[in-house]
Amino acid sequence: MCLTLGVSRGPAHAAPPAADVDALVTGEGVALEVRSAGVVLRSAGAAIDVLVTVAGLVLAVWFTNSLFDLGLDEAAGRAVAIVWAVALLVLLPTVVETLSSGRSLGKLALGLRVVRDDGGGIVLRHALVRALVGVLEIWMTLGGLAFVVGLLNPQGKRIGDFLAGTHAQIERVPTPPSAAFAVPAGLETWAATADVGRLPAGLARRIAAFFTHVGSLTPDRRASAAQGLVAEAAAFVAPMPAAPPELALAAIAAVRRERELAALELENARLTALEPTLNARPVGFPER
Repeated sequence: MCLTLGVSRGPAHAAPPAADVDALVTGEGVALEVRSAGVVLRSAGAAIDVLVTVAGLVLAVWFTNSLFDLGLDEAAGRAVAIVWAVALLVLLPTVVETLSSGRSLGKLALGLRVVRDDGGGIVLRHALVRALVGVLEIWMTLGGLAFVVGLLNPQGKRIGDFLAGTHAQIERVPTPPSAAFAVPAGLETWAATADVGRLPAGLARRIAAFFTHVGSLTPDRRASAAQGLVAEAAAFVAPMPAAPPELALAAIAAVRRERELAALELENARLTALEPTLNARPVGFPER
């Protein structure tokens, strides 16, 4: 199978920028990469939630008016209206976000989720604070206050997020295309006997990274990087494939990947075969 690599005459850099990826440090000091939802995406999700809530309010008004027709007095009607407002504007979003771990209908539709600032799932108190503050910044100001505050914050957080210690992140991330390729045509005989087992893991990762970002390299930088990697790999690969640098690197990477995959499959097969023996009780051991 032939390997075809495209050439791009763009600027020379190792990796494309990831402006929409934020660094998140958990309580254990582990750095994670998350994609915070911007104010526009959050506004679209909030608009869906608002439409659903407005539909609920319309039904509530209709139900209350029907009670007036049955003889409900004005004071009781006000009490019923307050109960409906609290239930739909505060209790409903609190319960939904708590039970769904931060996913309301609008967020679910757009692939968003509200999480704590440390990356963990929200609980009742986070959802309640967000819902209470949302009455002010979403309903009483028609969303204007939340939109302005979100524009001023890199993570698109509104006031409720600041008070609750939460933010919205994008969970629907597109799957990156696979960069796997087979041994280039003409090197199958070499691949059958080549020794690539001594190739250091760090060098193998740099070879894989070369093919991941090869499209962003200028021709001169691309040729130089390939030649340098081939020179480093020559000390650990025997024999080296008789091919141009890029094809030689592709062959080395493909052989190493295929052999590691075969080793993992063999290990899994052995563990599966031993599982009945490992899980069985010794002969004569009493059941407790």
